[in-house]
Amino acid sequence: MTRGFAFFLMALWPTLAFGQTLPASYSVKGVAASDVLNIRAEPSSKADIMGEIGPYGLNIEVLALSPDGKWGKVGVPEGNGWVSMAYLDPTEPMDPTLVPRPLSCMGTEPFWSVSLYPRGAEYNSPDTGAVPMAVTHEAVAAQGFLIQLEEGPTLNRTLIVARAACSDGMSDRAFGFATRMFTEAPDGNDVLHGCCTLDHR
Repeated sequence: MTRGFAFFLMALWPTLAFGQTLPASYSVKGVAASDVLNIRAEPSSKADIMGEIGPYGLNIEVLALSPDGKWGKVGVPEGNGWVSMAYLDPTEPMDPTLVPRPLSCMGTEPFWSVSLYPRGAEYNSPDTGAVPMAVTHEAVAAQGFLIQLEEGPTLNRTLIVARAACSDGMSDRAFGFATRMFTEAPDGNDVLHGCCTLDHR
């Protein structure tokens, strides 16, 4: 696997029978306050446990379903695991015309990230640290999102986020969104590649 972000604009992720297009955000349901939702290595209740989600977990990104539809593929720090869909509810968007939040996009070589939150946006890199940004325009399509951000009067960033398989080139984790970010700046323009996730547990 090459270093840096190698993303692959492959087939779009499937749409579920009830209309939920993956990747999508979910929350935990039906788990007792003293219990957890296990993340398993395979889509089976007999598979090894590789992590857990608390009983009130929010912003859980499901990337794909098992063939029987009973298990959802989720991210873990260095890879992916599976959780029972019986304990997940889809998160309804507050406004379907706006990009869902929270959303994080990131890349390597150079390292960078852009995060959208319900009350703002932020660019981060080792050189700049965390820098607040203003969303000046956003648009939603079935296949992804367009986000335009402003960092001061002369620096603008535009992200095109597509539903597509994406690899960060540094771990075994699979992502469900790929992005290109065009930066327009006084000292020169640039295009960077990366992956995005709705997961903010």
